[in-house]
Amino acid sequence: MQRPQKTLRRLQLTLAMTALLSTSPTWAQEWGSYLKPFAADSLWNSRPVNPVFDNFVIPTDTYFPAVTNNTYSTGIFLASPDDPPVTVKGLTGSKGLFNTDDENYHDVTIPHWPAAARAAPGTDGHADIVDPTTGIVHSLFKLKQEGTQWTAAMYAWTRIDGRGWPEPGHYYQGARATGVPAAAGIIRTHEAAQKPEYYKHALAMSLSYSGLSPNPAYVFPATSADTYAATRNKGSIPEGSLVMLPPDFDTSRISNAEVRRIAETLKRYGAYIVDANIGTPFVIYAEIGSDANPSPSGWNNTVANELQSVRAGLRRVISAESWVDGNGNKFTPNQNLNLLSMRGNWTQQSGSVLGKFSSWDQAVVFPATSSVSEVVNYSNRGMNAVTWAKPVMGASYTLTARTTNGGKLRMSIYDQLAGKVVFDSGYLANGESKTFTWNANSPRLALYAQSGVGNSTAVGGQLLKAN
Repeated sequence: MQRPQKTLRRLQLTLAMTALLSTSPTWAQEWGSYLKPFAADSLWNSRPVNPVFDNFVIPTDTYFPAVTNNTYSTGIFLASPDDPPVTVKGLTGSKGLFNTDDENYHDVTIPHWPAAARAAPGTDGHADIVDPTTGIVHSLFKLKQEGTQWTAAMYAWTRIDGRGWPEPGHYYQGARATGVPAAAGIIRTHEAAQKPEYYKHALAMSLSYSGLSPNPAYVFPATSADTYAATRNKGSIPEGSLVMLPPDFDTSRISNAEVRRIAETLKRYGAYIVDANIGTPFVIYAEIGSDANPSPSGWNNTVANELQSVRAGLRRVISAESWVDGNGNKFTPNQNLNLLSMRGNWTQQSGSVLGKFSSWDQAVVFPATSSVSEVVNYSNRGMNAVTWAKPVMGASYTLTARTTNGGKLRMSIYDQLAGKVVFDSGYLANGESKTFTWNANSPRLALYAQSGVGNSTAVGGQLLKAN
């Protein structure tokens, strides 16, 4: 009785996705949309040319490699402008909902919450909500519905038309350990239904501790790793790494169509390591309910052995001649990304209104005021310690103000070892920049935000290595 029901469910999903593809507005079928997340030159949508491989082999572990479209994967839910807002609170008995960007605990009201939204059934409870109205992917960890109230352990967000990876300033943008949304790199329901030769994007993969590196725990483009990486990891592959099958890997010997499809994808695009798991050499993630599971009826010796052959063939990419984006254009991935955040504790310096950090604006936002107000942030949380993005002594950097309605930004750097201020930008209006040489061994940042007069004001900034 179960098999006909499963077949009917797959047919319903296929028909639903076919209808979505044929009736969706133009944006839905373009880069940076629900069906095609992130920009064309996102590393998720790009492939390396002539990659160079490491020789480390992912070891066997307690279980066989796996492709999951259920318990520990995720659903990706499309919000519409008509969907109502929902406030997500922290789990019962916890400190509250942890917001990764502002590093604080507080409720979050999602502007449009689709009725179909569900948490993955595993303990991770992933769910990603794509809202085209705001352009945001809302990523939730340990999501639960407790009565009529939605709760979660953690919330993060990213732009649906962005890089699909965090930048040092906004260093955590999703519910995976590497700071990416669970939707990134996942095999989607509509893709699996089309049964292509290969999937046209990099895949998302986790490794067990036996394969992951303790030091470094992560590399570009990742900005974080699992909390216990330094003590649990025993292998040689940092999170954020791209792994691929070499060009000479013989996919013709793979009999299972889905395993072969995944192997062909791994030869072209590879998979990024986004998380750790316990005891499985690798796990590849597919959208919950999709047809991407190579053994839908349960254990299959042939599938298990063919996935083991993929494991034995996978190698970490350590360099590439160049990259090709989703439109077929060559490019070089940009590692010179914004270092500055406006997070932290802001206190009143002058004026009548208090500006506060708004994660979705990536700025300090002041309400409308009839006179100039100023706030200051001494918390030193304006720069996160991403290992591959730490400022280099003697290198030049450019601070640029990004403000609205007459707002101004100022940054000073105090060297705690030298005991003096080594840089002060002065007040910068929107678009104004100041280039300086980094010469602080033990820096402590002070950020100042000044409002305009009249309408509400947003004050943010960008700190990049100067060319």
